[in-house]
Amino acid sequence: MGARLKVFLIFAVLWAVFIGIAYGIFYALIYTGYIPAGSSYYTILMIMVPVLLLFNLVTYFYSDKMVLSAYDARIVTEREAPRLARIVQKVATQSGLPMPRLAIVPSQTPNAFATGRDPEHAVVAVTEGNLNLLTDDELEAVIGHEMAHVLDRDILVMTVVSSAAAIISIVARIAIYQAMFGGRRSNVNPLVLLGAAITAPIAAMLIQLAVSRSREYKADRQGAMITMKPLALARALSKLQNANESRPMRFGSQSPAHASLFIVNPFSKSAFVSLFSTHPPIEARIKRLEKLADKEGYLQ
Repeated sequence: MGARLKVFLIFAVLWAVFIGIAYGIFYALIYTGYIPAGSSYYTILMIMVPVLLLFNLVTYFYSDKMVLSAYDARIVTEREAPRLARIVQKVATQSGLPMPRLAIVPSQTPNAFATGRDPEHAVVAVTEGNLNLLTDDELEAVIGHEMAHVLDRDILVMTVVSSAAAIISIVARIAIYQAMFGGRRSNVNPLVLLGAAITAPIAAMLIQLAVSRSREYKADRQGAMITMKPLALARALSKLQNANESRPMRFGSQSPAHASLFIVNPFSKSAFVSLFSTHPPIEARIKRLEKLADKEGYLQ
């Protein structure tokens, strides 16, 4: 079975499940009498869900172009970036992946990310600040983390999870509008329904964040195993965290929605926002890497 067909089947099965859940909840609201059977909300749901899924499908297939454009990243050749190309080629060989395209982001805030819908269309991007800050070992460890994301097809995983969260949010909003303006009696306490409608999208967002954090932990471990340099990755994470806290990226066309792509959060954040971060705490990531180095006997 071809890779494209596999991706299509994954999307089809998972989205069918999500649509089934969304419509199931909606029909339950109709059954209880809380939403009229001929409600315009049903039409809205029937239209919005397929449109949302189509949008996410397009986003998935063109994610590399969209993200690179948002950060003014420039695709470079081996001749233009020989140090980066040499390190990425080494890690790609170690991980058994094809050589990805290379991109440099014109920002002095040190960071890195990987994008692209599959290993054959992957792009590894680093900022100018990253190239200036990290040693070769540390840069190799960071590239290992990014190649782990490519290996695990994390763009696909997070696209599907985002779709699920968005669908739940749509159903929740419909329930809220009906609770506020519907004016119908039902067997469901309006306050209970309103509370569930408010907490549902929050729960969906927390699940999305939990998945994102788990993928970061996994990419740390897998990338460290590929390069056999967990301590170098730990040092790199510490450097990147300190640099991003003192000189965060400016938003502009650069959206916080892309934060999960980067190896560390590139944007400034308050303590409150940290609770909803797409990344686990750097201290926890470093401790895990140190334990991995001790367990496996890695000296770098």
